[in-house]
Amino acid sequence: MNKLLTILSDGEYHSGEELGKFLGISRTAIWKQIQKIDALGLAVESQKGCGYRIAGGLDLLVQELIRNQLSATAQELLVNLDLESSVTSTNELARRQAENGDASGLVVFAEQQTCGRGRRGRQWVSPYGCNLYLSLVWGFEGGVQAIEGLSLAVGVAVLRGLKRWGVEGVELKWPNDLLWQKRKVGGILLEVIGDPSGFCQVVIGIGINVGMPDKYSQSIDQGWANLNHLLVGNVGRSDIGGSIVDEVLLLLGNYHEEGFSGCREEWLEHDAYVDSPVKLLMMNKSMKGIARGVDESGGLKLEVDGEIQIFSGGEISLRGVA
Repeated sequence: MNKLLTILSDGEYHSGEELGKFLGISRTAIWKQIQKIDALGLAVESQKGCGYRIAGGLDLLVQELIRNQLSATAQELLVNLDLESSVTSTNELARRQAENGDASGLVVFAEQQTCGRGRRGRQWVSPYGCNLYLSLVWGFEGGVQAIEGLSLAVGVAVLRGLKRWGVEGVELKWPNDLLWQKRKVGGILLEVIGDPSGFCQVVIGIGINVGMPDKYSQSIDQGWANLNHLLVGNVGRSDIGGSIVDEVLLLLGNYHEEGFSGCREEWLEHDAYVDSPVKLLMMNKSMKGIARGVDESGGLKLEVDGEIQIFSGGEISLRGVA
């Protein structure tokens, strides 16, 4: 099916006979594979005398193009690059490998996630071949203390990768979202495996809306935006994904030395809610105040009745207050 998808990705019509000869299978087998492609949520058009096509084509991920965006340093840090078609979630796939041993330097991309997750167990809508879904694994000595502020720092790295392609106006929302005009364009999910006070591995999941079709709006419970209209020129998903991986690997390679302090000022420059009224949603309560940036470890500084309180990540969500 993957070979057939690659052929149809050009958006042109291809006859069943042509496809059968190229793939070395019968026209009936072609038809069966077309049904599987339909099941992925991709609309394959069929026209008598013309054949099959995917209208508008597909920008499929290409491993070579992803690697082309990696600096020499990032290539040394990258141990393995997996490119999958459809998975439950890239974080789950990466986590399974990390549970079997040190998987530092593993990067997993997928065209589709059937059970993509955001923070607090929310669904991350992940249709086939239109956005970016990827996970990276990195090991840290010193346990959770060594990864303070990492979700914020990864947000900065992702922003750096996007800026290579002319993306401007994207802001960072504490602790791990990317927004454009207060609408979500990307999110980050961290999962820790191992000893909380010794060696642990972090699975870093990143989801970016690149060309999310409008038909999925009813499945998304908040405002969202696509990168497509922010990019300068014709930029493919592989290029964007490669630049993000490059920046995140470079960040991870130095994090044991610099920590969050190395990119705190950059995070503050893109803070979506600095000096704005916000509400924090916690497990059993909520709290309103004025967001005053973040401290040296990435904790949110919230001014409540004239006093600054510090809140760390975990099961806390921030909302703007009109």
